[in-house]
Amino acid sequence: MGVPVLSTYRLQLRGPASGAIFGFAEAEGLLDYLDGLGVSHLYLSPILSAVHGSEHGYDVVDPTTVATSLGGREGLVRLSAAARQRGMGLIVDIVPNHVGVAAPQQNPWWWDVLRHGEQSQYASFFDIDWELDPDRRIVLPLLGSEDDLAGLRVDGDTLRLWDLMLPIAPGTGNGDPRAVHDRQHYRLVDWRTGGCGYRRFFSITSLAALRQRTEEVFAASHAEIKSWFDEDLIDGLRVDHPDGLSDPAGYLDQLRALIGPDAYLVIEKVLAAGEALEPTLPVQGATGYDVLREIGGLFTDPAGRARLTELAAAAGFDDDDPAPTLIDLKSRAATEILAPELARLRRGVAAAAGRDHDLLPDAIVALAARIPVYRCDYAGLSEVLGIAIAETVSAHPELASALELVIAGLLHPDPAARFQQLCGAVTAKAVEDCLFYRDPRLVSLNEVGGEPDRFAVSTAEFHRASEVRSRLWPAAMSTLTTHDTKRGEDVRARIAVLSQAPDLWAAEVASFERLAPSPDLATGLFLWQNIFGVWPVDGVVTDELRQRLHGYAEKAIREAGMRTSWTDPDAEFEDALHSWLDAVLDGPAADGMTLLVNRLDPHARSDALGQKLLCLTVPGVPDVYQGTELWDDSLVDPDNRRPVDYQARRTALAEGAHPKLALVTAALQLRRRLSDTFLTGDYRPLLAEGARAEHLVAFARGLLPGAEPDVVVAVSRWTLTLAETGWENTVLALPPGRWRDVIGGGTWSGPVQAGRLFADSPVALLERADV
Repeated sequence: MGVPVLSTYRLQLRGPASGAIFGFAEAEGLLDYLDGLGVSHLYLSPILSAVHGSEHGYDVVDPTTVATSLGGREGLVRLSAAARQRGMGLIVDIVPNHVGVAAPQQNPWWWDVLRHGEQSQYASFFDIDWELDPDRRIVLPLLGSEDDLAGLRVDGDTLRLWDLMLPIAPGTGNGDPRAVHDRQHYRLVDWRTGGCGYRRFFSITSLAALRQRTEEVFAASHAEIKSWFDEDLIDGLRVDHPDGLSDPAGYLDQLRALIGPDAYLVIEKVLAAGEALEPTLPVQGATGYDVLREIGGLFTDPAGRARLTELAAAAGFDDDDPAPTLIDLKSRAATEILAPELARLRRGVAAAAGRDHDLLPDAIVALAARIPVYRCDYAGLSEVLGIAIAETVSAHPELASALELVIAGLLHPDPAARFQQLCGAVTAKAVEDCLFYRDPRLVSLNEVGGEPDRFAVSTAEFHRASEVRSRLWPAAMSTLTTHDTKRGEDVRARIAVLSQAPDLWAAEVASFERLAPSPDLATGLFLWQNIFGVWPVDGVVTDELRQRLHGYAEKAIREAGMRTSWTDPDAEFEDALHSWLDAVLDGPAADGMTLLVNRLDPHARSDALGQKLLCLTVPGVPDVYQGTELWDDSLVDPDNRRPVDYQARRTALAEGAHPKLALVTAALQLRRRLSDTFLTGDYRPLLAEGARAEHLVAFARGLLPGAEPDVVVAVSRWTLTLAETGWENTVLALPPGRWRDVIGGGTWSGPVQAGRLFADSPVALLERADV
């Protein structure tokens, strides 16, 4: 294996069809810049062959080849060699749960199954519901209505409908196109019927699940990946959404055996607040959403909760008891969005239990809605299902007998796995893709892995979590921004400042609404915060920003599903929203927004630096998402996958004047110099004293427990109040010795006044200077 994984830099690769190519050659051209930052490993988005024009790579169509659009295997080999020459390495994102089927002709496995049905050599590769159709055809929900079948045409050995191309089974291509369709191993249906003949990734019809528990599937879909380790091309993997698999733990055991005991392996695991990662998994840890929540919460002022909640309530959002709302959203997700998965699970439970029950679907839904985690079949979560059963029976005693049937069915492997997969999909669709677009209290909390009802994170909780991670998961990934985050780290930092000024924000929103009344107050309150989060300090709204905000607003209101949705868009409401947004951007509210941003942005940047330094120095392996070494105003995808201006970053690195870039460089280079301290060193809180002690968060990192530490990290927070009061008599007692600030350059020892320590910067990264 290559060098130890000290830090990663995430790159979103794109082929030429996406409009802005960034493949292996472009990544190779960045190596000198990333080496200068102090990065140890490039962390690449999926590199296996994806649907032509894919902008993200998660819709893999051929798991056996490296994407030629990115440079092919030869490009990967060259990139690996160039990285090795610099003492750097590669980590690659893989997607075992599903493949892309939007363009069937591009996916050889799927094409063969559609052509030959159950007789296909790849029929066992996919999780197909052969019983859904009486003739055991694969139900494909691809029609806008049954009338669309009139548009079918035969073209050689393919059946075409608009841009869709499907195979024709041998000997069945003669006659009327409709008759040809009726002879195939698949059946096209209206997507609104709720039928789907294969397990999907959540509710995305264009992504079909793979059955990785089958040895043949695992071997075929991982042969190329295995070769990367056999030839020492890469150092580790990030596994996309293993919770979607039937047996995540079993899959990870197989994967660990495949790649070897020393390879770096992390998983995309969305942990609920208070949920521990299963300790028996053969991984270095998760990808850092837990760290993101802890750090973000640390910079959220709990004093703002009551006023912001009151403001949200006035807009129609009820926060008195969010549990019924979440249960309702989960129930709706299960019965509407995930109806095919629910129907199949119902049949599986009934078959396994030996009988059916009229209330069986209701019991499954009620139980799934009370599972507080993505899935609860990990050993360490063995009590979760029992608690959920008790809560369900208490809330719905009429479901007691049906629940008994459910539990009897879940004793069998197939329905048990499908129930867990349904729970994860229900949580994702109800929470991340709905509630997080509805809750307008403080939208910086509405993040993957977040729990908005836990408004803030105390220093006690933060230190405890960091100390536990240093013992149990010292090499887990830590992050602030990913390709899946709802807002970039700097946008969240700015929005979180509103928790320090809730009365000011309430007054400003009232003023904005008078100047540009939103078509729906709850939607308006949600979007005002996002507009504030990305508003330029100079107040100049470019055409690009206008387009980005319109795109984001439309996605947000459709995900929220209150007044419009993806499946049933309300054109009148959406037109009104777009008109309102233009009125905001072009009218007098824009001037007020600029004034507010100028007033609060210094505090936002202070917090942005603080959270960045914590992410780079707490226990774990920090990931820098592409471009976030400078200020970044990204919103949710695809906004956060825009091309990055690396020339501007090279110039900033050479000049050495950008505060965030200087911080990132100093921290990553310190990690290189003191690698053992950051990889295996212990963690201990340092407690400030004085009137403003709660505004200072500090800790030490050391090589050996009980020995004197090598590094001290100190950051300020909630600086809006500090701007009025100053630090007063607040003091931080440093460990014995002399300490050099590798960011600010000063040298310190003994108890130090916070006002002096943070005189020139809101953060301090101290390295022992008397060694």
